[in-house]
Amino acid sequence: MGPADCRGARLPRPRLVADRLARPRRRPRRALGRAHRPRHRRTVPVTAPLLEVEDLAIRYDDRRVVQDVAFRIAPGEVLALVGESGSGKTTTAMAVLGLLPPNGRIERGAVRLAGTDIAGWPERRLAALRGARMSLVPQDPVTSLNPVRTVGAQVAEVLRIHGERDERRIRARVIELLERVGLEPAALRASQYPHELSGGMRQRVLIAIAVALRPALIVADEPTSALDVTVQRRILDLLDELRRQDGTAVLLVTHDLGVAADRADRIVVLRDGRIQEAGPVRQVLGAPRSAYARQLLRDAPSLSTHRHRPASAGGDIAVRVHGLVQDFPGRDGVPFRAVDGVGFELRQGTTHALVGESGSGKTTTARCVAGFLRPTAGEVTVCGTDVAALRGEALRQFRRQVQLVYQNPYASLDPRQTVARSVEEPLLNFEPVPAAERRHRVEAMAERVGLPRDLLARQPRALSGGQRQRVAIARALILQPRVLVLDEAVSALDVTVQAQILALLEELQQSLGLSYLFVSHDLAVVRQIADTVTVMRAGRVEEAGPVEPVFHAPRSDYARELIDAIPGRTAPQILESVP
Repeated sequence: MGPADCRGARLPRPRLVADRLARPRRRPRRALGRAHRPRHRRTVPVTAPLLEVEDLAIRYDDRRVVQDVAFRIAPGEVLALVGESGSGKTTTAMAVLGLLPPNGRIERGAVRLAGTDIAGWPERRLAALRGARMSLVPQDPVTSLNPVRTVGAQVAEVLRIHGERDERRIRARVIELLERVGLEPAALRASQYPHELSGGMRQRVLIAIAVALRPALIVADEPTSALDVTVQRRILDLLDELRRQDGTAVLLVTHDLGVAADRADRIVVLRDGRIQEAGPVRQVLGAPRSAYARQLLRDAPSLSTHRHRPASAGGDIAVRVHGLVQDFPGRDGVPFRAVDGVGFELRQGTTHALVGESGSGKTTTARCVAGFLRPTAGEVTVCGTDVAALRGEALRQFRRQVQLVYQNPYASLDPRQTVARSVEEPLLNFEPVPAAERRHRVEAMAERVGLPRDLLARQPRALSGGQRQRVAIARALILQPRVLVLDEAVSALDVTVQAQILALLEELQQSLGLSYLFVSHDLAVVRQIADTVTVMRAGRVEEAGPVEPVFHAPRSDYARELIDAIPGRTAPQILESVP
């Protein structure tokens, strides 16, 4: 049955990842039987690779995007594919699963699962393998789960499609799977819809679906990139536990070298569809042969041997927050308190970080500082101005002093405007200067943030993620503000692009005397860029102070848990030797 709205009319069912993993529905018992014949496993020696990719080349339309890729994964082993966006790592993983988009095809090469080349198999034969012998844990649980079906129904679907018909056994297996991935009380979780679960809970549902039929291979495509560090660690721990219990092999796709260092046995580094480096973790991290691998190591905050910059005393107080309280309307007229008694100081020319898990209140605090929310109680002073007292034109003019840079530069830029128009827009709103003067200031600011002049005539869709973020920074700086609020401003960027933007921010701060309020859940980046830090939890301050003592000797259990969850902490202590 398809989902229906409140009037009972049938709606088109969204094509979700779970649907693609479970198709086709016809003759599931026979297909599943072929996939599980015992003789296949008996004829393959224990030492033989479970997955072997050989001389793989993949093409999208007339463009080759992967070339000469080869690797092996043994049963129970974790192999990490690492690289930047566009490196070919996800394309390679999807080719293994037979889930390339319609314009993609394997041009040559082999994908052998337990000794059998499945690269040329038709969709129907591949569908019998997906879920039963190999499964996918996708990156985004929001778009991968059906919003109008319960969690239990979506876990049960993969069991039904692969031949199970006894509803009592299905219900019992669903509860068993949800308990196994730590979703308790399992009966309650099974009856809930995805929107009623947190991001980490939704990712556990996807893992339950992936392991339902005890596959020999799990492809985990950036399974934790959108999660807080503590939730990330729990999800990765869960995958490790399932791998140890069942002997499952894992192909881990990630751009985070810290995660790869902690969780993988071997690493394959991809760039522009080609392998740059491959080998055991200790070899690749300790003695990388390629310049690209060395660059990735230098740029990875979680693996950086430069833990943080020297603390700066700073100048006068740029931002002072005292006793901040922010309530929002709640259910049954009871207000929800998002921020409860928060206080900190940001000195001119320094960076103060607000860190914590989702729901900790850090973004709400930042929006109060920027004047987008009026506090329920407390004091917010920016450059000597009481923000809560501002109204009308005074509040509008205040925004010249404080500018925001958001996490997603594509969503914060008008897709119909050119880069030049986006950067000059604040000037049109606040400074009615002649067109020639505006053009000169826009060009000067573009040069300042490292944007080539020929990009000014383009629209955001024609830029890379790093270029779009540079546009967002240029737009924020065009009015010469004194404070920048950076809300997860580098969390969506690849590690190399992230390093470039962080270096740009540091150079701008030193040359312009800017003060940064840096909101992030990535403690590795905070350790690298911030002078002082406030650790928040459930709207309250758990710990605060200079970065050095907070990171090296945290007083609170929660701060210690956050810091211990930074990926890369368990990597071999051989990174100091990296040239």
